[in-house]
Amino acid sequence: MSPRRLVRPLIPLAAPLLAALLFGTSGIFSAASAQTPQPKAPDTIESRVQGCTACHGSHGQGTDNDYFPRLAGKPAEYLYNQLMNFREGRRKYPPMNYLVTYLSDDYLHEIATYFSQQRPPYPPPAKATVSDSTLARGQAIVLRGDPARQVPACAACHGAKLTGMEPAIPGLVGLHADYISAQIGAWRSGSRHAKAPDCMHEIATRLTDDDVNAVAAWLATQNAPQNPVPAAAGSLKTPLACGSEPQ
Repeated sequence: MSPRRLVRPLIPLAAPLLAALLFGTSGIFSAASAQTPQPKAPDTIESRVQGCTACHGSHGQGTDNDYFPRLAGKPAEYLYNQLMNFREGRRKYPPMNYLVTYLSDDYLHEIATYFSQQRPPYPPPAKATVSDSTLARGQAIVLRGDPARQVPACAACHGAKLTGMEPAIPGLVGLHADYISAQIGAWRSGSRHAKAPDCMHEIATRLTDDDVNAVAAWLATQNAPQNPVPAAAGSLKTPLACGSEPQ
């Protein structure tokens, strides 16, 4: 009898045995892996804000995208107010509305406090892409306002260094011109609003399109000061009452 004929009957018997061994071994490995603790993400605020940093930068410094602004260093109450506004529909941007829909007040405040304490460096200011006369108009409105149309200076509320004021007025330095323009436009149209009295809506409706473009262009070209922290609470007497700012 040839060796080949001796081998053939063994193959059907060997296949089930091999399969049993393989499945048995697989079960052993599965049981072992089930008993091995799986690593968990650290339960830290740094880990929990990764949904924010994906768009706003690793430390809330903002990104090159014109519409994802800097969060770092802004007053905690301002950031908290904005998170509340997104949650309650006073600001409308679907990804943000979705992210905060089910977050508690305490959690939103924790997120706001975290970003208010970040101090990443500011990016270099943008280069001017508008005329000198447009920049001059923007500077005049930001620093002196337009009394004839009852437009107060931006600096009257946002500070001489434009870094905001505690507890709830944001800084304006380090923002893209398109973002600033879009937000003033949203205030004007009412698609963005705050608790009454809504002072920014009131001011924005007194500005022309040319005013908005001039203000946005000039602000985007400004360097951040060496110590870009918000002014102390109460250090400015604001010209209008604002519902989001304690009076």
